[in-house]
Amino acid sequence: MKKNLLLLSLASLLGFSQCQTAKVTGDAIPTRLGEITVQPVFHGSFAMNWNNKTILVDPYGGGELYKDIPAPDMILITDIHGDHLDLKTLEAINTHKAIIIAPQAVVEMLPEALKSKTIDLANGEDTTTMNVRVIAVPMYNLPETPDSRHPKGRGNGYILDFAGRTVYISGDTEDIPEMENLKGIDVAFICMNLPYTMDVDQAASAVLKFKPRVVYPYHYRGQSGLSDVGAFKKKVDAGKQKIDVRLRKWYPTE
Repeated sequence: MKKNLLLLSLASLLGFSQCQTAKVTGDAIPTRLGEITVQPVFHGSFAMNWNNKTILVDPYGGGELYKDIPAPDMILITDIHGDHLDLKTLEAINTHKAIIIAPQAVVEMLPEALKSKTIDLANGEDTTTMNVRVIAVPMYNLPETPDSRHPKGRGNGYILDFAGRTVYISGDTEDIPEMENLKGIDVAFICMNLPYTMDVDQAASAVLKFKPRVVYPYHYRGQSGLSDVGAFKKKVDAGKQKIDVRLRKWYPTE
């Protein structure tokens, strides 16, 4: 199921809107095979629904947060840390039909019942399931040191191709060259929380280099509280690249 990383092609550019589905309320992203709806859940976790399939990213924070979201068909896990690999939440949600996609370090920590339904992807590898192409891409801290919180190669960011509409999920990373050199990304989820990932300035600089059409700041709770995503939006807007920065509620205190 794994292939080498290939260049992604884009479908024709379409407008973006807001919508509400029966069970998942969120932003609507059009594709030629129907809309992707995006629903923030908590911190680095969110749900996407497309073509009657539900995808969860890094389910975290307890099963109660997911009670109104359909049982997932696909679960993406980026890293081994507890706000990404949360076994308590995974065991609380209905995973009976889910395919899990994760890096090897995560697979090694899963119980057998979940491991048996997991596709192991390393950076640069990809798989296609449910008509969604999933490419694992690097996520790591700079500078690269032996004691790094996120060493290169352990965790995965992801690029998802929904019938030509590309969605980038950064995972826990800094403004690494692999991010800055991305091409043709329609929607990006970008982390920004010191000291674990990058600050607002780094995040804005990276976004202005690879120019996604839409960007969602997410995963922005750090040691000093929530990052100033409003300042991030101002910095990106000042770059005049026609990037739609979408500020959404990811934490109960917002």
